[in-house]
Amino acid sequence: MANTSRRSVRRTGPARRRRWPLWLALIAAALAALGWYYRAPITGYSGIAAAYSARVACSCRFVAGRSLDDCGKDKLAGMELVTLTEDAETKSVTARFPFLATETATLRDGYGCVMEPWEG
Repeated sequence: MANTSRRSVRRTGPARRRRWPLWLALIAAALAALGWYYRAPITGYSGIAAAYSARVACSCRFVAGRSLDDCGKDKLAGMELVTLTEDAETKSVTARFPFLATETATLRDGYGCVMEPWEG
C-alpha cells in the first residue's frame, strides 16, 4: 500500500510576508472610522478640558498668586494632556489640548478670570 497521508502545506515566502501591509491598512481604516464617528465627543471634551484648565489656572495664578507649576497640580484626573502657559504681561493663561483645542482665560478687574470669546 502506498502512503496516502496528507501533509499540511504552509505558505512561506513572499506571499505570506505581504499580508502585514493589508492588516496595517485595515487597522488604520478602522481607527479612522472610529475617530470620525466619535469626533463630536472628542472635540467637545478636549475643548471643555482646555477651557476649564485655563480658567482654574488663571484664577490660581493671578488671583491666588501661586506659581503656574503649582497651579498645574489642580487639574482633574484625565486632564494630563492639557498644557498650561502664562502671559504675565496680559495676565492670561492659555491651556492647550494637543492638536484639538486651545483656550485662554484673562484676569479682568472687577470680574476675575474670564474666558476669551469663543469663535465657533
